[in-house]
Amino acid sequence: MKKLILILLLLPAFCVAQDSIYVRETINTLTSKALWGRGYTRDGMKKAGAFIASEYQKIGLKPMGSSYLQTFNFPVNTFPGKMSVELNGKKLIPGKDFIVNNESTGLKGKFTLSKTDTLNYESNQGLKVTLKDKLTWSVATETTPNLTIQLNKKSFNYIPKDIKTDIENQFVPNFQAANICGFVKGTRKPDSLLIITAHYDHLGGMGSETYFPGANDNAAGVATLLSLAKYYAANPQPYSIGFICFAAEEAGLIGSHYFTENPLIPLSNIKFLLNLDLVGTGASGMTVVNASVYPKAFAQLNELNNAHQYIIKINPRGKAANSDHYFFTEKGVPAFFIYTQGGPSAYHDIFDQPESLPLTEYNDLFKLIVGFNQKQME
Repeated sequence: MKKLILILLLLPAFCVAQDSIYVRETINTLTSKALWGRGYTRDGMKKAGAFIASEYQKIGLKPMGSSYLQTFNFPVNTFPGKMSVELNGKKLIPGKDFIVNNESTGLKGKFTLSKTDTLNYESNQGLKVTLKDKLTWSVATETTPNLTIQLNKKSFNYIPKDIKTDIENQFVPNFQAANICGFVKGTRKPDSLLIITAHYDHLGGMGSETYFPGANDNAAGVATLLSLAKYYAANPQPYSIGFICFAAEEAGLIGSHYFTENPLIPLSNIKFLLNLDLVGTGASGMTVVNASVYPKAFAQLNELNNAHQYIIKINPRGKAANSDHYFFTEKGVPAFFIYTQGGPSAYHDIFDQPESLPLTEYNDLFKLIVGFNQKQME
C-alpha cells in the first residue's frame, strides 16, 4: 500500500519531466510560419484548431459534442495582401517600424503629412499617422473609412513629412472559427467536471510577409493544457476533466462567450474552471484573477503553493473581463484566470517568439494545477 501511495505521489512529477519536451514542440508548432499567427489569413486559425483536435484524438480525449469542434461565425477585418509604407523615401518594416490600426481600411497613394500635435500627423485624404513608444496589434470586428498607421518612435529620428502607402484590407463578415472541446470521463462522478481552458487564436498576419507568433500569448497556455490532458488521460479522476481551447479570444472573448451561450455540457456541472493565458514566464510569480471572488479556493491554492514552494509569489486580483474565464463567472461558474509574470515583455507584437520564451514555471504550475484540482474533488 505504501508503495502504491508513493507511486501516485510521484506521477505528476514524472509526467512533467516527460512532457517538457512535448510542451516545447507544441509551442514551436503553434508559433510556426505554417500556422501564420493562428489568425484570420492563410487559414492560420483553422490549421491550429485542426492540430489541437488531432492532439486530442492522439491523447484519447472524448469529444464534448458530436466532434471536437464547436463552430461559430463572426465578422473580422483582415490584412491578407500588400502592406507597404515608405516614409520620407525610406521603406519601413511591418511590425518593427510600423503597424496599421486593426480597424483601418486599405489605402494606396502618396501623401503629404501635416502635424496636428506632438505625436500625431494627418493628410487630407483620410490618412492618420501617430508616433508610439511600443507597437502592439490587435483584432477588429469592424472597419473605419480611414487608415491609421502607428510608427515606432525608435525607428527614426526625423520629422514625418511625405508618406507612400500600398495597404490592402479585406473585411470578412462571416469568418468561421471553432472552439476545440474534449474531456476525460470521471471514474466515480462523471457528471461533475473540472475544466481547463486556454485560447489558441492569436493575431494572425499583417500583410503577406509579417505574422505574429504568439508564443506566450497563448501557445504556452495551449501547450500546458495539452500536457495536462495527457496526464489526466493516463490518470482518470473521480470527476470528469474537460479541456477547451477557445478561438477568437483576441477578437473580444467571442469563442468563450459563444460556448457559455451554447454550452456543450451543463454549466451547473462545472465545479471549477482554470483558464491559462500568458503562462510562459514566472520569474516574478503569477497572478490569479477572481482571487477575491472565490477566497476559499484562493486560500487552497496558496496553501498548496506554500507547502511545496512551487511559485515564488501568487498575487491576488479581483474580477476582470480580460480573458476567457469571464463569461463563465458571469454564468455562476467558479473560475480563476492564471497568468505568470517576469521574463520577456513581448506582448501583441512580432517579438513574442518561442526562442525567447523561458517556460520558467511550467513544471511547478503543472503540479500546482494537479494539486488544486485534487482539492476540488475531495
